[in-house]
Amino acid sequence: MDWQNIDIKTAFRSDTVAPDTVQNAHYIVVSDGEILGCDTHDRWQPLNDDELHWSGLTAESKHFLGWVGDAPIFALEADGDSDDPVGYQFESLWSFLNTVDIDLFYLIGRAKQIVEWFQTHRHCGQCGGETSSESSDRSRKCLDCGQMFYPRLSPSIIVCINKGEDILLARNHSWPVNRFSAVAGYLEAGESAEHALHREVFEEVGVEIDNIRYIGSQSWPFPNSLMLGFHAEYESGEIDIQEEELSDAQWFHFDALPNPPAMISISGWLINDFIERARAGTV
Repeated sequence: MDWQNIDIKTAFRSDTVAPDTVQNAHYIVVSDGEILGCDTHDRWQPLNDDELHWSGLTAESKHFLGWVGDAPIFALEADGDSDDPVGYQFESLWSFLNTVDIDLFYLIGRAKQIVEWFQTHRHCGQCGGETSSESSDRSRKCLDCGQMFYPRLSPSIIVCINKGEDILLARNHSWPVNRFSAVAGYLEAGESAEHALHREVFEEVGVEIDNIRYIGSQSWPFPNSLMLGFHAEYESGEIDIQEEELSDAQWFHFDALPNPPAMISISGWLINDFIERARAGTV
């Protein structure tokens, strides 16, 4: 299969039930949260049957993801104690963020998330019993009490806040000195996305917002978020950062921004969208 010229966005079809006979399969190999890459390809691609066989890796579990064209594709959990095969190396998911096409990155992230879901749901969180995979969908069922478990998604919000031609950006404690991003946070039980926006912004940076507009969403597998992106306008308040979360937050003119997030991320999309509108004089 010519992976270098495949449009994953249109070629990939999600599925949960593997075919009875598997031919021309490909495998995204995950071990200890890292993804197997190969030195012999110009760009990353999944392993085919022959490459998996000669790698010598031991499969702990295998999960059907769907189809790329007519080829079945699997997430394969490899033994965490295995050495890197000759010519291959395991890499963090972060290392793929700017090196592969965004839709291929989503597919790799999907594989990692499903493997980790399987690892953490071998036993029931309600009674401790053993779980088994259901044949009709992607779920695990407790053999003792019948409790069902599905892959987890954590909805979160991210918002680009503007005050005229300035936008409010914040920096997490763990980030490099000059890296800032839009304000983000997870939804809590019982909240709407809009409620979470107001709460998170006030908690993290101490300001009130208005005129919220939904822009779009992004799968963000760090570890399992669904990011909901918004624009909003400053209403009132002075910056007062939540020091447990942030080390800094400032207003920046759109022509004098610090090191921005990569355009592969929804934060980068939101900031770039604001810059384009600001330069056009439509903010």
